[in-house]
Amino acid sequence: MQRARLRYSLLKLIAIASSLAALAALLDPDRVATSMGMLLVGVNGYSQFFAIYVGVRLATAGLALLAARHGDQPLLGDITALFLLAQPAGRLIAAFAIGLPQGFLLVVCGLELVGGLGLLALRPRPVGTRADELSHTKS
Repeated sequence: MQRARLRYSLLKLIAIASSLAALAALLDPDRVATSMGMLLVGVNGYSQFFAIYVGVRLATAGLALLAARHGDQPLLGDITALFLLAQPAGRLIAAFAIGLPQGFLLVVCGLELVGGLGLLALRPRPVGTRADELSHTKS
C-alpha cells in the first residue's frame, strides 16, 4: 500500500514539474532555449521548440495525471516513465559523439532519470501469478 501511495505522489510531482516546465517554455522560449544550450532561429526553430518543450511536456504531465488517477493500471505509469527516460537515453547517445550535458541540463537529466527509474521501481508487484497458483496446488 505504501508503494502505491509513493508512486501516486511521484506521478503527481512529475505532472506538476512537467506542467511548470511547459509553462516556462511557453512564456519565455528564448530564455529556456538558451538555458538548454539552444538558439531558436526562424519559424521552424520556434515550432520545433514548442513541439518538444511545450507539447511533449504537457503530454507527459497529462499522462502522469491519468496514471495517478488510475493507479490500478500500472501500464500508464510505465509509459510515463518511458517518456521521462527517453530524454536521458537520447542524451546518452549524444554523449558518445559530443559529451555529456553540462550545467542546468545535466541537473534536468538527473531529475528525469530519478523520476523515470523511481516510477519503475515503485511499480505494483503482480499478485496471483500463474507460478504462485501452481506452487499452492502442489502443497
